[in-house]
Amino acid sequence: MFDIATQLTDVVLQSSAPAIPENSAAALAVGLAAFGAGYAERGIGAAAVGATAEDDDMFVRGLILTVLPETLVILALVTIFLVG
Repeated sequence: MFDIATQLTDVVLQSSAPAIPENSAAALAVGLAAFGAGYAERGIGAAAVGATAEDDDMFVRGLILTVLPETLVILALVTIFLVG
């Protein structure tokens, strides 16, 4: 198994071109950031709804914590526009 990985890295490192095109790398970066934000919001949203059901004063705090992971996607988009 390690022989295949070593051969693959030799082939990739010998090439002067990037492993994937720039547009594909940008799409992958934003897509993974969105996936991570969605995964984080899943648990936070469930906890926020439970907290709000018990105490109405927790709504604003739960809303802020639910929206917070979305800044990852916004940061990824800003980075793509700054780099590209």
